[in-house]
Amino acid sequence: MDAEPLPDLLRRIASGDRDALRLLYQVQSVRLFGVANAILRDRDAAADALQDAFLRIAQRAAQFDAARGEAAAWLGGIVRHAALDQARRRGREQPTDDPTLGDTAVEPEALARVLASDDSRRLHWCLATLEEKNRRGILLAFVHGLSHAQISARLELPLGTVKAWIRRGLMQLRECLT
Repeated sequence: MDAEPLPDLLRRIASGDRDALRLLYQVQSVRLFGVANAILRDRDAAADALQDAFLRIAQRAAQFDAARGEAAAWLGGIVRHAALDQARRRGREQPTDDPTLGDTAVEPEALARVLASDDSRRLHWCLATLEEKNRRGILLAFVHGLSHAQISARLELPLGTVKAWIRRGLMQLRECLT
């Protein structure tokens, strides 16, 4: 049996359908746990963040608008924010020493599906046109949720340099995407 499309599940959840929430959890929890764990680097904290995120999803499902983006990205954003909230409550994040972080997908099939859309292909292409330093800073900040100070520490660079790289990269992205 094929999985029900995510937007349909979110509509059902918005109407109070608990079975739809259960199905969404079955279909998306592994991927979303990966998002939380990539930020927190602690399985227990990631599990707590995932639980918080699913509570938020149940409460906010009616706010999802397919015209504004993919359901998987919307869900990922909720989990990312829940994980960042969890990190703030804990007072720390655990960045890794993996130099490729941000350049490899946690789940290649999911990335391939996301990159199949025209907007995503364009964003991917625009990211590829950036200098490595700008692209890496943007990915560490916006995909992996690291603060400028954490990126500075990870890359062993002055904070001002990291902020400038990210700012220039975002300006170049905006120009490329318009």
